[in-house]
Amino acid sequence: MHEETLSEFRRKSRSVNAGGLFIGGGAPVSVQTMTNIPIDDVGANTTMIARLKSLGAELVRLAVRNEDSVKAFREIRRAVDIPICADIHFDYRLAIKSIEAGADKIRINPGNIGSESRVKEVVRAARERGVPIRIGVNGGSIDRNRFSGPTPENLVESALEHVRILEDAGFYDIVVSIKASDLREMIEANRIFSGKTEYPVHVGLTEAGYGQACLVSSSIAIGHLLLQGIGDTIRVSMTGDPADEILAGIEILNSLGLRKAPVRIISCPTCGRTDPSLDLLMLAKRIDREFNERFGPILRERGQTLKVAVMGCEVNGPGEASDADLGLAGGRNGSVVVFSSGRKIKKIDVEEAVEYLLCMAEEYIKA
Repeated sequence: MHEETLSEFRRKSRSVNAGGLFIGGGAPVSVQTMTNIPIDDVGANTTMIARLKSLGAELVRLAVRNEDSVKAFREIRRAVDIPICADIHFDYRLAIKSIEAGADKIRINPGNIGSESRVKEVVRAARERGVPIRIGVNGGSIDRNRFSGPTPENLVESALEHVRILEDAGFYDIVVSIKASDLREMIEANRIFSGKTEYPVHVGLTEAGYGQACLVSSSIAIGHLLLQGIGDTIRVSMTGDPADEILAGIEILNSLGLRKAPVRIISCPTCGRTDPSLDLLMLAKRIDREFNERFGPILRERGQTLKVAVMGCEVNGPGEASDADLGLAGGRNGSVVVFSSGRKIKKIDVEEAVEYLLCMAEEYIKA
């Protein structure tokens, strides 16, 4: 599937509005995460959310566990300018109070929130304020008295039952997430569910671990579904800093062409032709940081991507990265070759290379 047609290939889904963030209905796939510090630390949560937004987060979820949590949630909602989702379990009153406190979206499991009358009370509050409800289903939330285990079919049936509870209450502003720690189960469950309804889906692995293992498995699972046109909002669930979840999620979308990164770094893995004096990784990281800081905002506003190559040698570098707008290729004795669209420009000292490339980019962007 070519990048330019992938968006057109997406599954058709209903549109849901969460505080100005449209999910489904052809809207761009959004990236979200969840804070991992106690909600009663309002200052720390506010600071974290602002940081997550600056990195590209479009919705942040917070766990609301009790009455005090609702008070903190209200303060945080007032202090940030990004859609906030309240995560609720068991107590329907917390869902209602979170909606009243300004939640842009709530996440519940209708099966554990209480009786039908209590679900209807939550629905009434959500409808009055235009707040969508996300149904979350995973292996730990299915009814073990009815289902033998978290098979894809059982996860889907459990999700559909929860959907029917809300539909019976006359509510349709629904987002559904079906998660599993097993990527094949997660992929199959979402594939089956997406063929049965038009509700937007939130995709991601749950309990996916940390570091490289999480990145690989989450990229495979989320990327696989997105390539099939399935997925309206995503989360890369990762143990550790939520910022890493956002960066990973955005990179998945960039790789699939569903989002345009303002600066795309193309770099080689290096080999024996790379001069030992050249620290290519350090050079690539510095160029990535400085180009994003200087040109990221204007490129993002224009919807453009600047491709910058950082290659290990001048033998293959310019040719292999001929589609890059600008680039550097390692030479000998502390020198690098500057090139543009595969054409060599000049050879300069590596210490001057980044600043020289930044000046070239200034002219390139002005042109």
